[in-house]
Amino acid sequence: LLLLHHKGAKTGKERVNPVMYQAVGHDYAVFATKGGAPTNPDWYHNLLADPDATIEIGTETKAVHARVAGGDERERIWSTQKERYPGFAEYEAKTTRQIPVVILEAMD
Repeated sequence: LLLLHHKGAKTGKERVNPVMYQAVGHDYAVFATKGGAPTNPDWYHNLLADPDATIEIGTETKAVHARVAGGDERERIWSTQKERYPGFAEYEAKTTRQIPVVILEAMD
C-alpha cells in the first residue's frame, strides 16, 4: 500500500487514502476500484481537480502528478494488476464502469 495525500476538490483540505499500487518504471499506478462500486472513489475526483499530490511508500515521501492512463497503457497495467491480485478482477465484475487506472508520475 501507499498513502496518497491529496486535496479535497470542494474543501481544499488535505485527505489521505491508503491505496494498492503497482510500480510502473519510476512512477506508480493506482486503481479507482472503490471495491467494485458503481461510482469512482472521492480521491479519484480530487486528483482530477488537482493532480498534484504526495505519496508515502515506506519511509519515503514523494511529490507526484496524477494522470489517467488510457488505451493500451491502461490495459497493460490493469491486466497485470488482475493477474497479481485476483480480487481486482472481482471488483471489475461487480461494476459496469471501466475502473480508472491513475498514473502517479514522480516529480524528481
